Amino acid sequence: MRAPRDLWVSTRAPIPIRPATRAVPGKAAPAPDPAWRWRHLLLAPHRLGFFLAMGVLVFTGGWWALVQVDRASALLNLSYAVSPSLVHATVMTFGFIPLFFTGFLFTAGPKWLGVRALEAPQLRAPLVLLATSWGLWVTGGHVHARLAAIGLTGAVVGLGWIVGLFWRLIAASTAEDRLHAKVIGVGGIVGWLSLAGACIAVWLDAAEMGRAFVLTGLWGFVVVTYVTVAHRMIPFFTSSAVPMVEVWRPFWALWVMLAAAALEVVSVWVELSGVPAGDAGRAWVLVRGLLELAAGGIVLWLAVAWGLVQSLRIRLLGMLHIGFVWLGLSLVLGGTSQLLGLASGAPVLGLGALHALSMGCLGSLMLAMVTRVSCGHSGRALVADNTVWGLFWALQLATVLRITGAVPGAPGGLILVAALVWAMVMAVWGVRYGSWFGRLRVDGKPG
Repeated sequence: MRAPRDLWVSTRAPIPIRPATRAVPGKAAPAPDPAWRWRHLLLAPHRLGFFLAMGVLVFTGGWWALVQVDRASALLNLSYAVSPSLVHATVMTFGFIPLFFTGFLFTAGPKWLGVRALEAPQLRAPLVLLATSWGLWVTGGHVHARLAAIGLTGAVVGLGWIVGLFWRLIAASTAEDRLHAKVIGVGGIVGWLSLAGACIAVWLDAAEMGRAFVLTGLWGFVVVTYVTVAHRMIPFFTSSAVPMVEVWRPFWALWVMLAAAALEVVSVWVELSGVPAGDAGRAWVLVRGLLELAAGGIVLWLAVAWGLVQSLRIRLLGMLHIGFVWLGLSLVLGGTSQLLGLASGAPVLGLGALHALSMGCLGSLMLAMVTRVSCGHSGRALVADNTVWGLFWALQLATVLRITGAVPGAPGGLILVAALVWAMVMAVWGVRYGSWFGRLRVDGKPG
């Protein structure tokens, strides 16, 4: 499978690795240096962004598994200065995902926009600030609330810095088609404002307000970025790998997905302010549930129209499509939860729908897309080998376990097992691919 132009990087190596050697007729070129070097992380934006993201991902996955172990057994006797649920939600939304976004968008974005790419050293300060801030946030969540708030403040500065740099690329572009980049840029602003709001809430010890800002960032920033990239890339990847499938990405489909995200943002603040009592409240729940079901149905139909069935013959492509299917399923679960809640008086399966989105959709698409980019930019074949394929299905298992754990009356151990499986998957995946970013490409090419 040929790597698409959207993911090519600049052929200019920003940091020289070794003096140029003159080719000798009849003599093979020297093999690339196989050693892992810190300086190699600065050869391309995706190397640095992905490496730091992997570090945060492995760290937070292991941390949350330990929290679940402590909840189930009190074995570790952990103390909490900030609600662990808020710490978890915040770092899982704003921690590793924006770092992955940065690695991808500052590699593919300049190609979309037809502008000169930023070099990795220009991204080093905000990326390192963002990554280290999450370490302070998680540590402070156990040690002291002020330390956690300081960490979150650093994350606000780092994310705002990155969003500003991306908008600088958009402003420099004269490309005719800048819609996807602009939508992602607007999502970045929403994300930065949401993280800033969550940070203020933590300083004020307003946990519920902080949770509302985190959910706003999840839908208004993370989901918006994911669906915009999916709208641009999934049809392209599918058509390049499956000749019988043509590139088809109507913009109305993008607007539907963005409208669904906007509905969820509005719902967050309606619930925070208090759903009206009586008939008005029932009408709100009914309308929200029906709209979520409709949006989920459209997404599932779109997944089939984009070649879901045909893609399953190619593992890496199938992983992308299955991740997109989880978006539709999460909306359907959310709508079903609202409608069932009309009878019980409160929504059910709410956390199940949320984790169908976060673990099923966002986690699966992350695994697929980062694997693809990592393979292509390390000079390897664009394939999902048995290890990746096994990890992907382990992730699906963890997602199903977590959704089942949200069903009223479900065994509490399901959530613990889901957390342990997630931590294992991300540790194996993160260590394996993270080790590539500090090494030169196996094909000897720059980047």
